[in-house]
Amino acid sequence: MRRRAAIADAGEKTSLALVSLGCAKNAADLEVMAGNLLSKGYVLSPDPDRADVAIVNTCSFIASAREEAEAEIDRALRLKAMGRYGRVVVTGCYPQRYPDAAGRFPGVDAWQGVPQKWVEPKMPALRLTGKAFAYLKIAEGCSHRCAYCAIPAIRGRFRSRPVASIMREAKALLETGCRELNIVAQDPMLYGCDMKGRTRLTDLLWKLDALEGDFWIRVLYSYPSEITDEFVEWLVNARHAVRYVDVPLQHTVPAVLERMNRKGAIEATLAVAEALRDLVPGVTLRTTVMTGFPGETQRRFDVMRADLKRMQFDRLGAFSFSPEEGTPAAKMPGRPSRAVARERERIVMADAAALWKARAAKMVGMSFRALVVAPMVARMESQAPDVDGVVRLADTPRARRARPGDFVRVRLTGGAGFDFEGVVT
Repeated sequence: MRRRAAIADAGEKTSLALVSLGCAKNAADLEVMAGNLLSKGYVLSPDPDRADVAIVNTCSFIASAREEAEAEIDRALRLKAMGRYGRVVVTGCYPQRYPDAAGRFPGVDAWQGVPQKWVEPKMPALRLTGKAFAYLKIAEGCSHRCAYCAIPAIRGRFRSRPVASIMREAKALLETGCRELNIVAQDPMLYGCDMKGRTRLTDLLWKLDALEGDFWIRVLYSYPSEITDEFVEWLVNARHAVRYVDVPLQHTVPAVLERMNRKGAIEATLAVAEALRDLVPGVTLRTTVMTGFPGETQRRFDVMRADLKRMQFDRLGAFSFSPEEGTPAAKMPGRPSRAVARERERIVMADAAALWKARAAKMVGMSFRALVVAPMVARMESQAPDVDGVVRLADTPRARRARPGDFVRVRLTGGAGFDFEGVVT
């Protein structure tokens, strides 16, 4: 996800232009960085292509992310050569993964990786997401060792953020009008595992739920084998809990999961969808799967495809395997060709689109509570930011009066792709 920020009148102060690439966790990092800079007197440039300092916050998770990062760095340097940027700073996962690569980009003034300790954000930090919602990062790094993933090498081991720091940020966000806290980390379910005492994710979630106000709490990413009875209880009973669970399965065939080094999740993977639907009425389920991993034969792909049709996830994403240097999977034999992997990705997404089309048709005519996230745009509980589409509001007096951060009731009148059209009632 690419985000640019440039809003304020720079005047005589040092102006910033910001580019955020990659996941929500990356965006949260840049928000903290920008919030601290703004507190020191910097301002956002009114023009994203003209500023004293340009910060390009990068991702390097897979090849396409690296290519995007390199393109954005090159673009920033071209603008610098034209006199539109004074300095170019590159931050995030790309310089963390490739600390010696700065020489490939003459003209970069600073090459900064990922902070290795928690940086307290100045409150309120800059929100690239707008007023209505925010990403609340509760941990850094990852202690899983999935065979395909370079994140532990980039971001380090799993490190929980102190509860007091999270609560201060959450309160500040709510005070500035935020109405949806999206809890993010590489694996939120592990929160507290590295802390002394018995603090766990649900302890934090109940503290957040006790805060005053009308708002949503959405937990993004739930490793299937780590979903506990306590987490389910929170989903069902908490005042602010959004009944939405994103369970990244990656695959459903045990032999492939073992090669992925996710064998501890095999049993949970095969049962999680049915179990959550039984335990959490009205839950929305999302997952992500990978095609073309080494050892995925045609038969194993067909089994995964059948499993996904049986599980009937409400939302589904797929991506083809990318061999990442330094990971065990990069050297594994039995890898399908890139063309085969991409074709399988296309098939999975076509299945998901067909399922979604039928499900969306049944939702038309129904009414739902929704959060206005931009003028004439809202999201329902079943729509996570950036990945699940939105509700585009019909131009009516009620819709025009609604402001980002308002909750409204919408009746769905139609849909296109993953978006809906709706009327504020």
